[in-house]
Amino acid sequence: MSSNSGPLHVEQRASLREHNTFGLPAVARTLVHLGSAADVRRVVDHPLLGPAPKLVLGGGSNLVLTRDVDSVVLKVEILGRRLLREEADAWIVEAGAGESWHGLVAWTLEQGWPGLENLALIPGSVGGAPVQNIGAYGIELQDRFDSLDAVDLVTGRNVTLGAADCRFGYRDSVFKRSGFGGLAGKSVITQVRLRLPKPWQPVLGYLDLERKMLDTGNHAPDARTVFEWVCAIRRAKLPDPAVLGNAGSFFKNPVVSAEQCRDIIGREPEVVHYAMPDGSSKLAAGWLIDACGWKGKTVGRAGVHDKQALVLVNRGGASGAEVVTLARAIQESVYGRFGIRLEPEPVIV
Repeated sequence: MSSNSGPLHVEQRASLREHNTFGLPAVARTLVHLGSAADVRRVVDHPLLGPAPKLVLGGGSNLVLTRDVDSVVLKVEILGRRLLREEADAWIVEAGAGESWHGLVAWTLEQGWPGLENLALIPGSVGGAPVQNIGAYGIELQDRFDSLDAVDLVTGRNVTLGAADCRFGYRDSVFKRSGFGGLAGKSVITQVRLRLPKPWQPVLGYLDLERKMLDTGNHAPDARTVFEWVCAIRRAKLPDPAVLGNAGSFFKNPVVSAEQCRDIIGREPEVVHYAMPDGSSKLAAGWLIDACGWKGKTVGRAGVHDKQALVLVNRGGASGAEVVTLARAIQESVYGRFGIRLEPEPVIV
């Protein structure tokens, strides 16, 4: 993996607009570019940077900046990817936390190591993937996770965490939790290892993928085909952050009890829902928002995407405060109609 023995790359009064996919204006008092685990340890040992509060920044695809940042912003730029080892039943792939997540997915397929294709085109970095336990089209990161390395921001020690240590939940992990036992803001992920199972089997249970099978007549797609289908589905629904600032899905799909789900279906027979293994149901947040009439609406310079109500967008020059105001209005609206509180996916700073 990458190594770097030079001095720390530190910027003062650095714009963060280019470092968040929403394109929101904010300035970091101090921005440190991290090219290696050694750089993280240099920060910990630094007389000024070490004791200061820190904000860890990956691809900036899961972030809403509402103000300038006084904390030391640690921009993770650790690169490198390789096949760590091949086992009888899996390929173990390792990647630096600063690598593009989608770039890694495409690269593994090119090497002939399938298993990540359902997670194609999710914006952000490899290091951000376990923090958020990213998921799409029937697969979550935890389903393909092996282990990760991180540097403790207090001691500077390297730690290796397995799946149980990461305490993965729906769009959640120990890295999003503060308080006792949580690691939010307490460590920097440097490397991630993924376990891609053999023999490969496609995961095709999602409605959009079932439609693709019907439309194409291909009921036994290979991994490359699934990858292309997922990319096409996402591009049709979701705006490119380079063109229209956004953070992907803004709200988590709410999980409700079987009883709550029956109650909502009784009032709203069209509601899109998915049965979960434990008997609960996951409701499509985008459907709930759309049902409340938000799709395509704009408040200030922030808006709801006209093709996918789950995505909030920067119509041009929006502030973080405008995005948050819009998000709160949507939450109130959905709660008023369905009695369900939507929870934002991105971190709001």
